[in-house]
Amino acid sequence: MATPKGKVSKARRDSRRSAHWKLSVPGIVKCPRCGKMKLSHRVCKACGYYDGQQIVETEAK
Repeated sequence: MATPKGKVSKARRDSRRSAHWKLSVPGIVKCPRCGKMKLSHRVCKACGYYDGQQIVETEAK
């Protein structure tokens, strides 16, 4: 079995592992109906519409 040629420093080891913990930004888009920001491919919390159809009933202000 292969063995390491030398010691891997803590900085090199930790920098290699650092990329695994990056958080990605959620896809936030503007709702085409009401203009509020919402998560993509989800029902708008403000107006209750998705893909041009009303999915959830919302209270009138």
